[in-house]
Amino acid sequence: MPKRRLGRTEEKVSIIGMGGFHIGHPYLPDNDAIQLIHAGIDRGITFLDNSWDYNAGMSELRMGRALSVNGYRDRVFLMTKLDGRTAAAFNAQLEESLARLLTDHLDLVQFHENIRPDDADRIFAPGGAFEAAVAAKAAGKVRYIGFTGHKSPKYHLHMIDLATRHGFTFDTVQMPLNVFDAHYDSFAREVIPIAQKLDMGILAMKTFGDNNLLAASGLDPIEMLHYGLNLPTSVVITGIDKPEILDQAIIAATTFEPLSQARVDAILAKTASLARDGSYERYKTSHFFDSTVQNPSWLG
Repeated sequence: MPKRRLGRTEEKVSIIGMGGFHIGHPYLPDNDAIQLIHAGIDRGITFLDNSWDYNAGMSELRMGRALSVNGYRDRVFLMTKLDGRTAAAFNAQLEESLARLLTDHLDLVQFHENIRPDDADRIFAPGGAFEAAVAAKAAGKVRYIGFTGHKSPKYHLHMIDLATRHGFTFDTVQMPLNVFDAHYDSFAREVIPIAQKLDMGILAMKTFGDNNLLAASGLDPIEMLHYGLNLPTSVVITGIDKPEILDQAIIAATTFEPLSQARVDAILAKTASLARDGSYERYKTSHFFDSTVQNPSWLG
């Protein structure tokens, strides 16, 4: 399994990460989920993604059980995301996540769903989640701090700018990077150059959307994963809920070679007309994927 440097952290992590949402799906039996996590780690995946709100906590509970045996926790770089915008909400969710994940620290915590114009302002306000995250890092509960979002590049740029004004640089930034994003309100075009300048670890998500991008594009899933790996990403995070999807992720990682510009252009040409209005990227253009819009109390 190839590894890449995780930006300014200087950590080396697997270029493919295991997504936390799919591993907690109710249709997936507990033992199957745990076996998938173990199989992924045994085959070289070291970056594990999760969130406090995934599947009402089941994603973290299953991952915690998997990591608690045979030294698996020591073999991975463990990340989870928290929704709290206030220090109180952040701290409560952090303690719950640590308990579910059966660990005394997270390698990376990320502010989840930066999807509103004022999310960054709330996080950096007096008594906000940023203060709690810095204190958690000082206490040894968190090693690195980042943020995520899937709505608009301008919200990401505002978050980064506000952090800079507070004398802080995020260690990581997570965003949708795929063959549709390049054509509409593009994170790749607008956020990646800034993240690179600040040496932030770039985490890609939503390679396939909710599988609707895969179905619409006509592209092979390996090709779509290779597109994400061809960007200056540290990790491409992908959902894995069955052995054949794990195989797909491993194949993509181990067969990847840099794509020529001509190949990239050919891939993007296949999605240009479909992607132009953002209708396929529902995480950008609707509230369908916005868990904190559906559950505003999680913000605190």
